[in-house]
Amino acid sequence: MNGLSNEERQRLGALLDHTSHAEVMARIPQFSQAEIHNIAPSPAESPDSLGLLVFNMERGVHLAELGDFLETCPEAKPYDVILANELDDGCVRSGQKDTTRELAERLGMNYVFGLEFIELVNGENAKGFHGNAIFSRWPIKQAKIVRLPEQYNWYFDRQRRIGGRLAILAELDVNGRSVGVGTIHLENRTHGPGRQEQLEAILKAADEMFPGMPVALGGDLNTNTFDGRDKDAIQEIAGSPELQRRCLEDVAAWEGCLPAAAEDGYRAVPEAPILTRRKPLPGGGHLDLRLDWLLLRGLDPTDSRTISTCRETWPFAVPGSALEAFGGQELSDHNAVWAQCALSK
Repeated sequence: MNGLSNEERQRLGALLDHTSHAEVMARIPQFSQAEIHNIAPSPAESPDSLGLLVFNMERGVHLAELGDFLETCPEAKPYDVILANELDDGCVRSGQKDTTRELAERLGMNYVFGLEFIELVNGENAKGFHGNAIFSRWPIKQAKIVRLPEQYNWYFDRQRRIGGRLAILAELDVNGRSVGVGTIHLENRTHGPGRQEQLEAILKAADEMFPGMPVALGGDLNTNTFDGRDKDAIQEIAGSPELQRRCLEDVAAWEGCLPAAAEDGYRAVPEAPILTRRKPLPGGGHLDLRLDWLLLRGLDPTDSRTISTCRETWPFAVPGSALEAFGGQELSDHNAVWAQCALSK
């Protein structure tokens, strides 16, 4: 995806002082591009199931370690499709790399990337692109970007960005059979009704694009059960076991996007109340949240699990590898979600 000069990025960003995001983004064609890169040979076998992995990769900052993790973690396998969030392209923080392309080439997978934000704070960014991706062992026949109803203006945030949340929908050719997949990133700086409005836009687009197909949608739905801007609510929940149960056990009662998906025929995985996000707290420690989901329709999950990305769970790290030498505590502040799904005959 072609970049913009820092001068042009800053000029376009400054328009947001008096212009809507929709108007500014319409001047930037990259925001509507879903560039398909079919770089891998199609598998010869005709599968009766698909391995699906949802993974918020936290900007792809630890790219070599992420590659090691995906290649060697036994719990993450087998995967045919990875629905990924938070990957950089041309950002200083991630070594100016096109993290999606490099990961796809390493794993030998096809991919499509969608631009969520253009970062403005660091003028040394080569591109400042940040977004989401779908990786697939099967050819990608078509893909589209679904831009979501704006629930928060990120230009006026301390991170200062152009853009907003999105989904990428793609039709895969699984040995002659069409399967619909989508990676989703809903807004954290809003409440449950805001996220429900965003997911309903995705469900409508998926219904239109994937008629009669099995469908797997997944990603970081940011189902906090609170508005991520509300620091008082976060502190209150952190100090209350009862409210913490709401974040893990009673999410669907607070986040309308999950019942909305169920009404449209989707089954949410993981079904057990297991944390998928460790939200750091100002005084230390973290709040356990359940944010990352697979939404399945026409696909039967025969096995599923949540995979920790914390260092103490890596006995499989190969000696001498980047993963084995990693000095941090976690590859991502999110765990990954995996499911094996049977394809109906």
